[in-house]
Amino acid sequence: MTATPAALPLHAPRPCGWFTRLAAWLLLAVAAAGCSSLPAQVQRTPSRAWSTPQDTPLGQLAQARRAQAGARADSGFFLLDSVDAAFGSRLALIEQARHTVDLQYYAIHADASTALLLERLRAAAGRGVRVRILLDDFNTVGDDAQVLRLAFVPGIELRLFNPVAGSRGSLVGRVLGSLHDVDRLTKRMHNKLFLADSAWGIAGGRNLGDAYFGGDEASAFVDLDVLAAGAVVRQMAASFDRYWNDPLAYPVQSLLSREDLGALAAPADAAGPGPAAPPAPVASGLQPAAAVLPQVSAQRVRDAARPQLDLARVPLAWAPATLLADSPGKVGPGDDEAGAGETTIDGLLQLMRGARQEVVIVSPYFVPGAQMLAVFRELRQRGVAIRVLTNSLASNDAPAAHAGYRRWRPALLDLGVELHEMRADPASVGLAGSNRSGRGGAGVSLGSGVGGSKSGASKASLHSKAVVVDRRLAVIGSMNLDLRSQLKNSEVALAIRSSTLARQAVGIVEQSFARGAWRVQRGEGGGLRWVAPPGAGFADATQEPEAPWKLRALVNLLAPFAPDEML
Repeated sequence: MTATPAALPLHAPRPCGWFTRLAAWLLLAVAAAGCSSLPAQVQRTPSRAWSTPQDTPLGQLAQARRAQAGARADSGFFLLDSVDAAFGSRLALIEQARHTVDLQYYAIHADASTALLLERLRAAAGRGVRVRILLDDFNTVGDDAQVLRLAFVPGIELRLFNPVAGSRGSLVGRVLGSLHDVDRLTKRMHNKLFLADSAWGIAGGRNLGDAYFGGDEASAFVDLDVLAAGAVVRQMAASFDRYWNDPLAYPVQSLLSREDLGALAAPADAAGPGPAAPPAPVASGLQPAAAVLPQVSAQRVRDAARPQLDLARVPLAWAPATLLADSPGKVGPGDDEAGAGETTIDGLLQLMRGARQEVVIVSPYFVPGAQMLAVFRELRQRGVAIRVLTNSLASNDAPAAHAGYRRWRPALLDLGVELHEMRADPASVGLAGSNRSGRGGAGVSLGSGVGGSKSGASKASLHSKAVVVDRRLAVIGSMNLDLRSQLKNSEVALAIRSSTLARQAVGIVEQSFARGAWRVQRGEGGGLRWVAPPGAGFADATQEPEAPWKLRALVNLLAPFAPDEML
């Protein structure tokens, strides 16, 4: 997960002058807060998703695939458990769309993989496809603010959801400059959808950026999406429209100008943004990518290129499904319960209550809270097994979230919940040094890839979000099993009643249990033990394994000041 206000990456300050700099930042933030505000009158032209997907080539392909399979269900699904399949499926949807492409994301980062996707989107707009991008506003700072250049490309509309007033120079500055409006700052749109012609779509855990597609040298997120075709995509499109047309969605042009973006890019692009280059056909190469993200070299964009997924041949599991989606009102001002109705997490808990044998949970940030713990207790009293894969401290990119998780760890173990914590070693989770062949091949865990490309990341971090009930029902989406997803963030997920898909998902998780995660158990004297799988190349431990003492000390320091509902 990209850092949220409650889980910002914390770095040790330099010993000299850090207090003076912090005091100066605070004074500047207070001054900025007094004069920064959102525009009161905003022109929003309503628009809707494509209403006749059956008349598009993508819609007709979905119908043909269903007829070929002889399926009664009207929605088909394919797990995107590899970085190449996840990236290639998005390329395929852009290239084959004829009318609309709609994107809804928490974060879009300015890097090579994103530059390639955005360049393809710009080319699609050039051939007459309407492109709408809805982006949460929290991370649109620094280099990542350059993604907003797309708002000034003909045929592309870009809106920011729940925007924050203040500087876009840095994330720290933005947080400090918004301390006067903490309620708005802490409620974020965490939804992740990628839709083409209302006929095919993608839901899951990935944001857009190198770390989610195997191209980041520092870290790699182990993630999971699902490709959907058919009727359920109309539900996904309707959810997108609710957010797009909500008063909390601000057109970029109402918040900043092209010149503002040019000023932010000045250190890397002294010439400013200049006029938008005309969209170039894909066959002409990728050089125009610099016009979208000027700090990303064309060579890096070429390096990020991967084959498209073949939508005509990808195996689809046809099954009944529905969309679990929070309303935009959950992110609105006021009480956390106002306007939210039944939330995605509420619906998920109801589905879990129907379990008879087993619930498998994958959640990188696992802070259950009292209500969720009561559901687990009810399940365990009926003999239902609960198996959880989450991050270890070493693999967690949000130390504050781990501080919240560890509070609940003893109670979870006492209920008989089976806890597994993933390693940070990319090799052990199939991200480095393997052929990452994906499902059915030599990949060993969630996030193993296809096509032979390799991640050079030095750290792996679990980012997948999924729940599987009785190996019959799979729920895959943007939600974590934590109080932030339950109370603060808006979320979206696909609930798919398919034993085929559910078993595939459990199989992927069990590979992680067997090769890339410790099982946490009670040790002697009531302490904890981290037990490595049989035959693993890593050892047991009696304290947070492979986490340096500085990180353990940081979590100890954060624990008293990290409220569960903010994690």
